[in-house]
Amino acid sequence: MQTKRYKAGLMMVWALGMLLAWGPASAQVASAPIRPTLVAQDTLHDADTVWILVSTALVLLMTLPGIALFYAGMVRRKNVLNTMASVLGITCLVSLLWFAVGYSWAFTPGSSWLGGNARLWFTGLDYQIGRGQVAVSHMAPHIPESVYAMFQLAFAIITAALVVGALVERMRFSALLLFMSLWTLLVYAPVAHWVWEPGGWLARMGALDFAGGAVVHINAGVAGLVCAWFLGPRKGYGREAFEPYNLGLTMVGASLLWVGWFGFNAGSALSAGGRAGLALAVTHIAAAAGAAAWMLAEAIVRGRGSLLGLCSGLVAGLVAITPAAGFVTPAAALLIGGVAGLACYWGATGLKRLLRTDDSLDVFGVHGIGGIVGALLTGVLADKSIGGVEGSLLTQMLSVLAVMAYSLVATALLLWLTQLVVVDLRVDVQDELTGLDISLHRERLGN
Repeated sequence: MQTKRYKAGLMMVWALGMLLAWGPASAQVASAPIRPTLVAQDTLHDADTVWILVSTALVLLMTLPGIALFYAGMVRRKNVLNTMASVLGITCLVSLLWFAVGYSWAFTPGSSWLGGNARLWFTGLDYQIGRGQVAVSHMAPHIPESVYAMFQLAFAIITAALVVGALVERMRFSALLLFMSLWTLLVYAPVAHWVWEPGGWLARMGALDFAGGAVVHINAGVAGLVCAWFLGPRKGYGREAFEPYNLGLTMVGASLLWVGWFGFNAGSALSAGGRAGLALAVTHIAAAAGAAAWMLAEAIVRGRGSLLGLCSGLVAGLVAITPAAGFVTPAAALLIGGVAGLACYWGATGLKRLLRTDDSLDVFGVHGIGGIVGALLTGVLADKSIGGVEGSLLTQMLSVLAVMAYSLVATALLLWLTQLVVVDLRVDVQDELTGLDISLHRERLGN
């Protein structure tokens, strides 16, 4: 029986992959956009290349050590090392998968649903010194494609790492790595193609997502919620206090996220020009507004503010401004950040109680809700004089619903398949009570 279920699971994933790879015949890109190609080295923009190199490092900093510290400070002491290992392991794994398959499926022309195979194993990302030529992407023809591919890798890494926050303290390490491998290739890469590659169906519809409101935050938020539901609550959840290990680490992690987000949003301009400068400015304003709004909500509801609330609020503001960063004014950023701070406070408190799901570190409450708020407000507040396009609330709503629905269904399917392969997604009761640092890694946090 187990063998039959395993084969059935493999067939379902194969079918999903084929659907994404080819789609209906009518969805094929008949008149494909300009493809990656070789250009003369002296046609590239050195300043833009330098800025994207720096931005790539900043976005990677958000994960290592940003997310690792942000999450590790909020879990219990006995699970700190496992949380850090999960983030680091995912970083390494996603990097290899991006090199092998992910980049090609996400950012080369193919169908409306998935890119092609032209850049598998980074094939064609050439630098030919003798001929003075270098490969460029059709999406950023003024910088080396190797730089663009690595910049996008940093986004793929942090999206997968964000999901960890919803499932900490109870998932097997081997199951996590297998699941995130499948998720990166079959969920993240297709959604990135839909929204960001010119032939993607949401891109053709006119969906606006400057730096990843839907691709990164809504996608990860919904996936995290599904993981939390699938795994079930931690032992003692709702009955005993789960004391965070060190909120000082969380504050350091949040600060690194804030700094790194300048590369995340301003880097998404793909140039060192005025749009990047404005994206940096609105990012900072939204973060501050999100923190202030969350603190205000805490003061009204609980009669006090908190360090954790400030950290969560600034992340909420950063999340919400992400899809809008290259399309809105500073005044709009203030509004977006403020609304996100209030909405995400509700998402991490009232909505969480309504959903009755142990989303451990509020991945959906902050990233899912913040991404939805930002995506919808982008449709309302986008300024054509800044981004050259007009927003559409209806289009933004459709893109949000599409990403949410796909992430929900595909994540559940991949969790089910992972469970077939590794027998159980969750550690046993005794290992959970002992703590995953000892039970899974045989390591203990020092004094």
